Amino acid sequence: MPSTDPVIASAAYCLAHVPSLVRYGSKPWREIAKDPSLLARLGGSLRSFAAAAAYPPNRTFIGALTPEALAALPRPWYTSMPAGPAVATTGRFGEIVAEPLFYAALKSADVLEPALVEIDAAFAARIRGAQQTHPAFASLAVRDWKPAPTERIREAVTKQNALALALDGALAGCIRRDDRAEGREDDNLDARTLLEGLAAKASAALALRSLLARANIAPGAIDFLISCGEEATGDRYQRGGGGMAKAVGELCGCVNASGMDVKNFCAAPASALVAAGALVKAGLYERIAVIAGGSLAKLGMKSEAFLAAGIPILDDCLAAHAFLVTRDDGISPVFRLAPGAIGNASIGASASEEAVYRELLLEPLTALGLTLADIDKFAPELHNPEIMEHAGSGDVAHKNYRMIAAMAVLAGAIEKKDMPEFVARIGMPGFAPTQGHIPSGVAYLGHALEALTSGRYRRVMVLSKASLFLNRLTELYDGVSFVLERNPQTAKI
Repeated sequence: MPSTDPVIASAAYCLAHVPSLVRYGSKPWREIAKDPSLLARLGGSLRSFAAAAAYPPNRTFIGALTPEALAALPRPWYTSMPAGPAVATTGRFGEIVAEPLFYAALKSADVLEPALVEIDAAFAARIRGAQQTHPAFASLAVRDWKPAPTERIREAVTKQNALALALDGALAGCIRRDDRAEGREDDNLDARTLLEGLAAKASAALALRSLLARANIAPGAIDFLISCGEEATGDRYQRGGGGMAKAVGELCGCVNASGMDVKNFCAAPASALVAAGALVKAGLYERIAVIAGGSLAKLGMKSEAFLAAGIPILDDCLAAHAFLVTRDDGISPVFRLAPGAIGNASIGASASEEAVYRELLLEPLTALGLTLADIDKFAPELHNPEIMEHAGSGDVAHKNYRMIAAMAVLAGAIEKKDMPEFVARIGMPGFAPTQGHIPSGVAYLGHALEALTSGRYRRVMVLSKASLFLNRLTELYDGVSFVLERNPQTAKI
């Protein structure tokens, strides 16, 4: 008999390598304003697309490399590149795309009139062609692909405060602020803020189109979308009002879907998946896509540390993901939604990290009649340590696994002396870009679905934490956890 619980049927990931947009990340943007010479130094440390595609953590994110294989590679990973022919840009769960294709998606994401995004006539054929020749992205909706004269682009950048869109060091286009009467004096509608929203929309659309292709379903088969990124879109009267889910669905042709946005800092993807699972289990929707685009603000966030160390800028990619939640198909891993099975950090517990982990880790397992020993892999925040360590933040993933092991000791599941062995068994290296919501547990879902479907694992637990104090309204943490289990129908085959 099929389970009454939903399943996560597919996962897709996309990396957009956008070195020319690193300068518009929050940290570089502010530092360049103080010291314009920084722009040239940043430019001299940017990676090529080939280097970004070969970078082992990036390959792990899109499924071209397993976390186990990544763990076996010597560090530093940015020098541990595959030899021989050019590395494939696709993996089992998605791909890494270059700037021309991303600019095409960015242009397609722009629905305003007059247009916010303009592409120089000299580059239009190359950028448009990158989209038209791609099997998954060719059908992105396009309203206006009229190229702009070079002089108009140059004047917009030099005299009208438009942001330059560069390609191979040359001016390929620009993005303008909303210069209509209602937007002209609104700081929330300036060029850089609108670029944040359009970048999130475009990258989420690339992930969603990849998901549809991987799952072999038409866009019209999706009946609900939940966006869970960290962007805040809206004007001065409703900053962060939402609408990203339906905007991405419109771009991807999901004409039968409605949607909503879920915000919960880094834990938003887990929160969105729980909401999607509950909606499917309640019978309200059949196929829900949970999507999130990349965070432009976080590009180059650690760039000062990389420049100081003389290594390439590693936080140069926008990361996006998309997951398909459906009723039990008899194959895909089951999303356990029994009473008490979803871990939540209550307000009363959220001031203590130990209490948060107790509610996220131990209580859900107890509700399911399980112990820590019943979980094959735990997926907490999986930030790439090579990015975090250079900025002094340490190995976030390893810290999380140490905390899980400490809780296992407190629960009597293991002895203190066995903590290193336990961490080695249930853990993995971080491999996700530092894009806030992207690394938080769900970066592993593609690998988890594969391992659970094949029978290599029986259960995986995702633990996502959120730093609510970043909103300056509270000092609390939040967190969400859930268990994925091998489908019992698959186990009988």
